[in-house]
Amino acid sequence: MKAGTQHFVAQRVTAVALIFLSLWFIGSISGLASFEYELVVEFVAGRTNGVLLALLCATLAYHSYLGIDVVIEDYVHAKGINGASLLVSKLAHILIAIASIYAIFSIGAGA
Repeated sequence: MKAGTQHFVAQRVTAVALIFLSLWFIGSISGLASFEYELVVEFVAGRTNGVLLALLCATLAYHSYLGIDVVIEDYVHAKGINGASLLVSKLAHILIAIASIYAIFSIGAGA
């Protein structure tokens, strides 16, 4: 499989995963009695909820990265700016994913 094909398949797979994870998330939070801090922390601290929420964040960050990558490759034509933009995008998406997963697991660990 060529790189373009892998990119295309990855976008579609993450899109399908996001459909299911988003439906779970919307259904789960709509079932909460309220959005008070303690109740939301309890929701996030649940093992299953924490893992699925971390998976949602990681999948969302990767799907976003794939989309931004295509936009940069298609519309940024200056080689130096193109390469720098791709690098900044990758680092930003990694940082966002790590920070969100760290926050979720910190809540789950009771920190």
